[in-house]
Amino acid sequence: MTERSVIVYPPTKLGGRLVWVDGRPVGTVRGLRALTELLNAAGWEGLDEVDVAELPVIEWHGGGPEVWSAWADPWSASVRRQPDLR
Repeated sequence: MTERSVIVYPPTKLGGRLVWVDGRPVGTVRGLRALTELLNAAGWEGLDEVDVAELPVIEWHGGGPEVWSAWADPWSASVRRQPDLR
C-alpha cells in the first residue's frame, strides 16, 4: 500500500496556498477550513481542522497551518505590513 502525502506550498502574494495530494495538484486554499474540506473531498474523509493541523503526513512549506498570507512571518503569528508605495 502506498503512503499518502499532502504538500501545502507557501502562500502566494495573490492569496492562498497551492495543495498537492498524493503527487497531484488539487487546488488552492485560503484557510484551514478550506484545506480540511479539500482533503475530505480528495478521499481523506472524517478529518476536522484540528486533525489537519496536526497530521504528520502534511508537509507545510513557507509556514505552518497558522500562515495563510504571503505577508505573514512564518516564524511568528505577526503580520508584516505591505510597503507604502506612495
